[in-house]
Amino acid sequence: MYLNEEVGEMKPIWAWFGYDEPNYTYMKDGRKLLSEIAALSPVPVYVRAHNLLTTGDGTPALKWGSTNAYTEDAAGNPVYYWNIVDSIFDAYVKLGMKPLAQIGFMPEALSSHPQPYRHYWKPGAPYKEVFTGWTYPPKDYDKWRELIYQWGKHCVERYGKAEVESWLWEVWNEPNIPYWSGTVEEYCKMYDYAADGLLKAIPNAKIGGCDITGGGSKFLAAFLEHCLHGTNYATGKKGSPLDLVLFHAKGQPKVVSGRVVMNVSKQMKDIRDAMQTVRSFPELKSIPLVIGESDPEGCAACGMSTNPENAYRNGTMYSSYTAASFAR
Repeated sequence: MYLNEEVGEMKPIWAWFGYDEPNYTYMKDGRKLLSEIAALSPVPVYVRAHNLLTTGDGTPALKWGSTNAYTEDAAGNPVYYWNIVDSIFDAYVKLGMKPLAQIGFMPEALSSHPQPYRHYWKPGAPYKEVFTGWTYPPKDYDKWRELIYQWGKHCVERYGKAEVESWLWEVWNEPNIPYWSGTVEEYCKMYDYAADGLLKAIPNAKIGGCDITGGGSKFLAAFLEHCLHGTNYATGKKGSPLDLVLFHAKGQPKVVSGRVVMNVSKQMKDIRDAMQTVRSFPELKSIPLVIGESDPEGCAACGMSTNPENAYRNGTMYSSYTAASFAR
């Protein structure tokens, strides 16, 4: 089971998981919700969260989160800080859940275009305001690789080799839209360096990409071609590590004559197109596929006041739509 978390309430990240930090308060239902989700599944639940490497003090906002995992001192030397990431993963592991650990987004000190970095987007504002300095490729790929190596090494030291080897790792989120302000080739390079760093720390880690969203089949095909037949940017050898393929699927509700009309065909087409793309590579016939986001629409932080088509969330239409999409 794969759960995607979208934090929309103005609470510190620790508070979502019941952790006690100076000057921060509990969000009492966070751990309770995770416990209930874990109890529903006979197998471990994998949880993915955005912004695990984004620079900031850990206070979330709409479409924003941060952990301050990587900064640099005045001399440009890396400074690693794992407390916030640890508080997130600690909650999962304690409940018997497992991270689907998202390698992203780009720390401010590593971004090739860091300013502006922190955004202050609100519903109704142009969505492009979300995509700031955290979306860019690294200015130093060796430092990027070392960051992922140090993160993996730290996880093994904290949780143990066997536990961490049972996790799944994904590189970035929806790079075919402005979540990634680089080219397909730059994504592949960033992926290669991230995978190289992770596997040096956790040789048996399970890693994959590339989490396209609707309309990204060409991007996905180019990525898979690179992983299977291209030259690895980090090692110079043929091919890149690929243990799973991840993609997203979104519906497209709209208001017609004052009523919300759903569009499950859009979501099903996203799934069909991604699966057909993967199947076009015979070498991948047995690879696991993860639909990391599968939603009736594409903006979890957009309410019906600014997006009236999202009124489907307020009644049984949401659950009926989800059941219909699962059946198909």
